Amino acid sequence: MEEILEMLPDSLRDLICSPIKNPGALVEEVRVRVNRPLEIICGGKPKYPKTSLGDPYIVTFQDGIQLMNKLSQFSLYAFEEELKRGYITIKGGHRVGLAGKVITENGQVKAIKDVSSFNIRVARQKVGIAEPVAPILFRRRWMNTLIIGPPQSGKTTLLRDLARVASSGMPERNIPTSKVGIVDERSEIAGCIKGIPQHNLGSRIDVLDSCPKAEGVMMMIRSLSPEVIIVDEIGRQEDSEAILEAMNAGVQMIMTAHGYSIENVLKRPTIKRLLDIQLFDRFVEMSQNSSPSRIKRILDREFKVINFEKERAAT
Repeated sequence: MEEILEMLPDSLRDLICSPIKNPGALVEEVRVRVNRPLEIICGGKPKYPKTSLGDPYIVTFQDGIQLMNKLSQFSLYAFEEELKRGYITIKGGHRVGLAGKVITENGQVKAIKDVSSFNIRVARQKVGIAEPVAPILFRRRWMNTLIIGPPQSGKTTLLRDLARVASSGMPERNIPTSKVGIVDERSEIAGCIKGIPQHNLGSRIDVLDSCPKAEGVMMMIRSLSPEVIIVDEIGRQEDSEAILEAMNAGVQMIMTAHGYSIENVLKRPTIKRLLDIQLFDRFVEMSQNSSPSRIKRILDREFKVINFEKERAAT
């Protein structure tokens, strides 16, 4: 949280520090909305820091200006591309979503100005979270895997640690190191700042930051010779075509998709096409529960549930 606190105006920093210091408070988001109460999401529930008078603190226009200046390092021009995408990634891999007046040109977003809403998402790397499931996803090679889950179910957190495990290997489980390519379209997996990952992803990692998935997958295949490619949130037609191309080229893929279950994902035509031809070897379903492991179940390519504990013990 230190990187986030450094970015906040003084007026907000002290208000936010109190819930953060509470050991039971797991801060997920800080929502700063001009002329509205300051909001902190802890454990999925909103909290509203109060002033000395006991009233919720109302974010001022000046608070918004100061926060935007710090996020952009006092140069909005230098962050023009980030503003087109609607977010800025800061040191530590934290991502700040933006909302305000959207400027379009020829039907494309050109910029966001008059920013009035900031969603600061706290990035937490949970090193080791993928280690229990990794042996089930590796059989002499990494198996083509689709991680399925609703928002904030831990898909990206698991994906990030799988990237680390694939890059570093697990000698105790006979998993060797691999050349891993990450196509990080939303700068959320690696959390790059000036191209340098802010998370521990091992030494055999190459990252294409802020690159569209379909284009990035093909760039990886052509120039970086990855053994494993990792992408987040597939769903477009061009994503499916690039994934198919990569798998046919012998590259293993580990990726995520929004959904509540395999049955739910089957309703999405672009993903259903990949499932129908059995391109995936494993499916990992995630849930929004608050337990340390949010893995609900693991399925094989025929959608049969794998006995998680039995399979892990046998590897």
